[in-house]
Amino acid sequence: MENTMRIHIVARKMKMSRPVKEFIEARLEKLHEFLENIVWVQVIVTVEKKIHTTEVVVHAGHQTMKAAASTDEMFSAIDKAMDKIEIQVKKYKERFTDHHATESVDLGEMTTLMGPEIKFSVVKDVPLKPMNKEEAVIEMEKLGFNFWLYMEKGSRQLQVVFKRLDSTYGLLQPVKK
Repeated sequence: MENTMRIHIVARKMKMSRPVKEFIEARLEKLHEFLENIVWVQVIVTVEKKIHTTEVVVHAGHQTMKAAASTDEMFSAIDKAMDKIEIQVKKYKERFTDHHATESVDLGEMTTLMGPEIKFSVVKDVPLKPMNKEEAVIEMEKLGFNFWLYMEKGSRQLQVVFKRLDSTYGLLQPVKK
């Protein structure tokens, strides 16, 4: 049975040319040959102020891998992002390969049974000071972080502000279902 991979390519602030699309698809096929249990891939290509940005999201088994790169040339940005994601895929595959086994290990089954290994290199205690989102952004920028956890003044809910690749900000807030 052949394992198919869904590919979703998005062009933002530009028109996707056939050569760019074919280049992306060729790089993704090489990635899929290396790791067969890739379920879906999303590639977002953006041009803003002559800066070409490529974001790649790969979902394989229970693992989601993300990479991004920006350069002044489209194909270079795609190559750099794909190189980064390839490194992550190789690490992912390496984690589930038994080096002492005489037969190959099915990564799909292994991922389902074990789940991805999660390692924490740093654990920090964060004082929760009530503030609004603007104050949280100022605090985040002052400390040089990409995100900041804070308690919203009015609702006293935990929220997270974060800096996006396009230098805008995002906000994560809890929703009761």
